[in-house]
Amino acid sequence: MKGNEVIAEAAIRCGCDGYFGYPITPQSEVMETLMAREPWNETGMVVLQAESELAAINMVYGAAGTGKKVMTSSSSPGISLMSEGISYIAGAELPCVVVNVQRGGPGLGTIQPSQADYFQATKGGGHGDYHLLVLAPASVQEMNDFVKLAFDLAFKYRNPVMILADGAIGQMMEKVELGDFEPRTGDAEVVVRCGSWATTGKGRSRERNVITSLELDSEKMEENNIRMQQKYRRMEQEEARCELIACEDAEYVMVAFGSAARICQKSVELAREKGLKVGLLRPITVYPFPSKAVAGLAARVKGFLCVEVNAGQMVEDVKLAIYDHGMVVPVKYYGRMGGIVPTPGEVVEALEKLVTGE
Repeated sequence: MKGNEVIAEAAIRCGCDGYFGYPITPQSEVMETLMAREPWNETGMVVLQAESELAAINMVYGAAGTGKKVMTSSSSPGISLMSEGISYIAGAELPCVVVNVQRGGPGLGTIQPSQADYFQATKGGGHGDYHLLVLAPASVQEMNDFVKLAFDLAFKYRNPVMILADGAIGQMMEKVELGDFEPRTGDAEVVVRCGSWATTGKGRSRERNVITSLELDSEKMEENNIRMQQKYRRMEQEEARCELIACEDAEYVMVAFGSAARICQKSVELAREKGLKVGLLRPITVYPFPSKAVAGLAARVKGFLCVEVNAGQMVEDVKLAIYDHGMVVPVKYYGRMGGIVPTPGEVVEALEKLVTGE
């Protein structure tokens, strides 16, 4: 299946209650697959094409307030339009899943793959001091697996979770092992899962529940912000995830996520054939970033090469992870832009320049 198709199938199988979206290349197959599958006849899942990305994210906002599993998907310019609503959802502390299948920019750019939304995804995107928890799949199988994981994390932290893919992963076709069907959560189970915050329509026995990100009392708004910052610190402690490949004896380490990590796996093989002891650290969560894992490698390797399909964004987090732990190790960047994906050979050439100090 295509990565985009798998997102849709995984949503149905994990008991998603509602999808609200708007078509944009290269992620349109998510909604197209849902419409073709007609899950409303199978599980009762709502699938609705909104009139715009702004409408879609605000539908997610409203539906998330009921304690149900709801999601949307889009691609770079569409996520930009959704950013205000995502900030509102984060401010209201509601769970939802947002999928971004990135394309080249800025502006309308190109429909070809990119990873240039890293800053937008990991640093806030919209206004205010908020964070999304961001998962970066590197295969069609992870596109499947991360949907359920994203919902689990969204409800654990009452926070939006983004699956940050790109056009290559969304359009790539691979074998995939699908999960079992899980039933949608009933109203009584929502009350158990969500406690008192969800607007279930059964509020006569308790105080009226209002979900909002608005607080005009500055002191109370600061308290809300402090609570959310504490939540983000807990994410950083408990949820940072990465994969280490051939790092046991590595003298140099490449850091790459998503499709760039797939390319770098081949680059590791080519470099080792040339006698270069090279490994790969693949962040699975790009927020929280696996800083401790990077710092641990920095204590014993000679340098890092960040490989990205953008102008160099994640490289800043790699440098912060190293320098915040009091170490000084060379960190270089290599990447392509505008929808051009680097080849394994190009990456090896960039690595050789790092090794020789060019």
